[in-house]
Amino acid sequence: MMKRNLFLFLVIGLLVAVAAIVWWRAPEATAGEGAQASLLPMLSETGTAGFARATEPGAIRFPRDLGPHEAYQTEWWYYTGNLETEDGRAFGYQLTFFRRALEPPTTGAGDNGAAESDWRTNQVYLAHFTVSDVANDDFYERERFARGAAGLAGAQADPYRVWLEDWSVEEVAPGRVHLVAETDEVALDLNLQRTLPPILHGEEGLSQKGSEPGNASYYYSIVQQETAGVVTVGGRDYDVSGRSWKDHEYSTSALEAGAVGWDWFSLQLDNGAALMFFQIRREDGSLQPQSSGTFVFPDGGTEHVELAEWEVEVTERWTSPANGATYPAGWIIRLPSLDLVLEGEPLMADQELNVSTVYWEGTVQFSGTWRGEPVQATGYIEMTGYYETMEGRLGG
Repeated sequence: MMKRNLFLFLVIGLLVAVAAIVWWRAPEATAGEGAQASLLPMLSETGTAGFARATEPGAIRFPRDLGPHEAYQTEWWYYTGNLETEDGRAFGYQLTFFRRALEPPTTGAGDNGAAESDWRTNQVYLAHFTVSDVANDDFYERERFARGAAGLAGAQADPYRVWLEDWSVEEVAPGRVHLVAETDEVALDLNLQRTLPPILHGEEGLSQKGSEPGNASYYYSIVQQETAGVVTVGGRDYDVSGRSWKDHEYSTSALEAGAVGWDWFSLQLDNGAALMFFQIRREDGSLQPQSSGTFVFPDGGTEHVELAEWEVEVTERWTSPANGATYPAGWIIRLPSLDLVLEGEPLMADQELNVSTVYWEGTVQFSGTWRGEPVQATGYIEMTGYYETMEGRLGG
């Protein structure tokens, strides 16, 4: 799934749809973090008729598909990373940009929704920004909304850029992007350098999420990106380096009946390999058969991983003091076909986002063996549906 990732945008699709309705009808409204409070009571779904669906393998092309795909209802660009100072102080970060269309591009105000005013659009953007300060056990989270008009938010392919107000990721050289985000508490200023070609998930980039044709996404990742820059916490700057992961996913689809949430794993091994897999959980305790993943070899080669090829054993659990939701908090991952065993845990327990939708997403560390050799891994895990079901939510 996404990003990020399994399709995180399922989490916030309903909220964004309502935000789009409000902003479409009220050009004088402004973007910002306070919008969600007045929108939460108005949550409702929008239909999918008229939107494109992901159905054909091999459709992804670069650099074209770095940018937006407004014919599809939902899309996200998802960055996470594990960083350290020279003396080993650890930080994690997430910066995710979501796009949602209120209407198909052939209806309403036209392809971009740009009709009578620069402010009118049927494209709405949302972003989540978090920093995990492991040493202090502090988790910072922030959410923003903006319409995809008047320069407030948007995306483009060439040169690559995604932004929402002053949060942005943009290409500054071939294979190199500059990522910036800031709140009144924390900030990031990072440079990410690509080391491997983009990784296509599923069947040549077509990642199936359910049994019906078109209940799928187009999905690729850029993993093992060398990262360096500055993390600012509490007014103090920390020079950091590490590795970042990017997911880009776009689709028009939903979780099927009986599916309540998902666990998405993205792990970067210290030998240059990487592992992504997602498992969609069903209310009867089983996993959706379309759950799958990708193993990335150090040279950039890939191997598709089916659900039957892995086992995840939960070894610990954590209960949120904010809402009582209980999440896995320790794992043993076994992939016998790859001769890979990893055991890990979060670098800090409380990395739960309490924004427009509640979910856990945070920095983790693992150790184990691959082909008999010891390996270490860092990464991010996302878990949804532990506080409330995701069934029927729209997304990738």
